[in-house]
Order: sequence, then structure tokens, then C-alpha cells
Amino acid sequence: MNSPADPAFGLIQPARRGNAFEETVERLLHAIKLGVFPAGARLPAERDLAEHLGVSRSTLRDGLADLQAAGYLTIQRGRYGGATVSAELPSSAPGRGGEPPERSDVEDALTFRAVVEPAAARLAAQATPSDGARTHLLELLHAVTGADPARYRPLDARLHLAIAELAGSPSLTLAVAQARSRTDDLLDRIPFLAVNLHHSDRQHAAIVRAVLGRDPHRAQEAMMAHLDGTAALLRGFLLDETGDRRPGK
Repeated sequence: MNSPADPAFGLIQPARRGNAFEETVERLLHAIKLGVFPAGARLPAERDLAEHLGVSRSTLRDGLADLQAAGYLTIQRGRYGGATVSAELPSSAPGRGGEPPERSDVEDALTFRAVVEPAAARLAAQATPSDGARTHLLELLHAVTGADPARYRPLDARLHLAIAELAGSPSLTLAVAQARSRTDDLLDRIPFLAVNLHHSDRQHAAIVRAVLGRDPHRAQEAMMAHLDGTAALLRGFLLDETGDRRPGK
């Protein structure tokens, strides 16, 4: 079993604050793909791993549970339990089949989205929405919050587009729609993670509060934090630590 003193731990960077769950998943996936935790290997004790990643044990357990659901780990409870890397890792994530995306395509899509959506959120917070527009935005937030996975993504996209619409620029709204479409093509290739959806719900609420509270800086920062979480998961599932395609894909 690896331990925090093992040099291999140097390949696993601590998660940053703000998207601890998503980055925990990303770090663990990278460690598995790099062979730090090879197939069949047992992960370090939760206490040691959480301390190294700089996250709470509850956040780590959520990440481990969702990686188990995605087929990367098996988890046994009890005195001699723990998380073990699956003997046979998933060859592809649930969702669309076919060739995996190129590194350049993933990074281009994420960069495009990271530019247009925070800008749209900032401009939306500078606008003066009508009572109808405020109500509509709150209704969309309510609809996506807690939605089941089968309905989540379209509702999520509609909320993001509504924020862009408040910015008052049809061209910007179109750019956000294009960015979202490209991101959805990538998201279709990875599993739905329940904790990530809950995290997204909280972030959506923070973005909407900032927009309706007419706080451009907070709106932009909240949107950037939200997109960073999605980017971490996409890189974790689709790319290896060097940014190349996942091995074997």
C-alpha cells in the first residue's frame, strides 16, 4: 500500500478550494491512469489520502463512492475494508461511443467556455432585469435544482443561456450556446456524478444571487468557479495527467 511518505504521492497534487469534490475525483483518476494506484492496488487509508489531498474525509468518501459507481474502484467496509482499484478499468465512460476527443479539442472547448460564460455573467449582473426576467431566472434555477440526471443537462443549459440572455447581446448568447453545446458533447462521454450535481446546484444558486444582486465581480467569479469544476472532471475522465488522450482510447 502506498503511504504519504511514498514518492508516488508527489504525483498527486492537493485539491484547491472551491471545487474540492471535482478536483478530488480528477486527482484520483490521474493517479489511477498514471499507475500510482495500478489495477488491483489498494488505496491508502482515507485519513492519509484526505490529508494529502487537503480535503475532508466526507469529500473524499463522496469522490470514492462516485468512482466506484463509475467502475474505477471497489470499496469494502469494515475493519479490513478500503478502496481498491478495479482489476479491469472502464474502457470508456457511459455515454457516446466512438473515438475519444483530441486534447486540443477538449482544451479549446474549455477555453472558449471559460472566456464567454464568465463575461456573460458579469454583463448580466450589470443589467437591470425586468420583474418577468427575474422571475424567469428564478424559475429556471428552481427547475434544475435537484433535477434527476435524465433531465438535468437540458435544464442546466437553459439556466446558463438565460443568464447570457440577460447580458443583452444576442451575439454573446449565441456564443454561450455554442460553448455549451461543445461542452455537452464532452459531458456525454463521462458518468453523471451525484455529488457533482449537488455541488453544481449550489454554484448555480450563487451565480443567480450575484446576477440578481447586481454584483458583477461576484457573478463572474462564481461562474468561473463553476466552470473550473466541470473542466476538472472532463480533464480527469478524458485526458491523462499530461493532457493526452486516456491510455487505450
